[in-house]
Amino acid sequence: MQPSKEIAALLTLIDDPDNEVYDTVADKLVHYGKEIIPNLEKLWEVTVDESVQERIETLIHRVHFQDLQQELLEWSQSRNPEILRGAILVAKYQFPDLNIGSILSQFDQIRRNIWLELNNYLTPLEQVNVFNSILYNYYKLQGHELTEREPKFFFINQVLESKQGNSYSLGVLYLALCELLDIPIFAVNIPRQFVFAYIDTLHHFYKDDDDVVQQVQFFIDPLNGTIYTQKDVESYLRKINAGKDENYYAPLQSKRVIYKMLEELALCYRYKRDDQRADEVQQLMQILVDINTHD
Repeated sequence: MQPSKEIAALLTLIDDPDNEVYDTVADKLVHYGKEIIPNLEKLWEVTVDESVQERIETLIHRVHFQDLQQELLEWSQSRNPEILRGAILVAKYQFPDLNIGSILSQFDQIRRNIWLELNNYLTPLEQVNVFNSILYNYYKLQGHELTEREPKFFFINQVLESKQGNSYSLGVLYLALCELLDIPIFAVNIPRQFVFAYIDTLHHFYKDDDDVVQQVQFFIDPLNGTIYTQKDVESYLRKINAGKDENYYAPLQSKRVIYKMLEELALCYRYKRDDQRADEVQQLMQILVDINTHD
């Protein structure tokens, strides 16, 4: 953005000691959106006062965050929001200048490697074994428990670079691959866990096409690919006194998965006493609150 007279005047007031003046200046600069960032970065480079540099850094963050909120809103309002795009938006919170092309390229290479090993004759279990072999053995993806409370394990770009993540970041990668490869694996709403179910859709030849039955074949832990049976899950539900509820086995929509991912990320920041970041992540969650809680 070329510095107009108004922008030039506003930039000279960033170091104003009067907080009311600064707040007014900051709001006006943020209103310009992403186009103001080069001006702010240039000013930062020639500023020697650290407190003023911090103000500039805060303004740049505010602009990025404002832009991210708009992107997340547009994603959530799309007809079929892609889960990989949702995960990229989560990562953009920490890495606003994310190289999305690099992420998509790495993701496509993983997709291609799995696709080359799949065929129409594989059973559901064999399909999952292909996924698990490539993700956890070939690419050596390593899962970390959510209890480690590490924000870095939530960001898809870091997962692809370091090969380390948690159940959500590894999980959205897994789900995005299933989405593209037409494998009926979905996140389900098992309490206190983030697990997937392989759900077959059965059509009755003697009834209308609309009359279908969805049947869970087995469950998958995205942290390491471990497979669980229906009995395993029922045993777990009894152990935590969760009772019986068909909603536990209903597929979660992409928006709901990203909401839960943001929820856990906010808890990590809260645990580290980074309340500002936790509050901002909760603002992102607020954009998605129109999701039916029973999804």
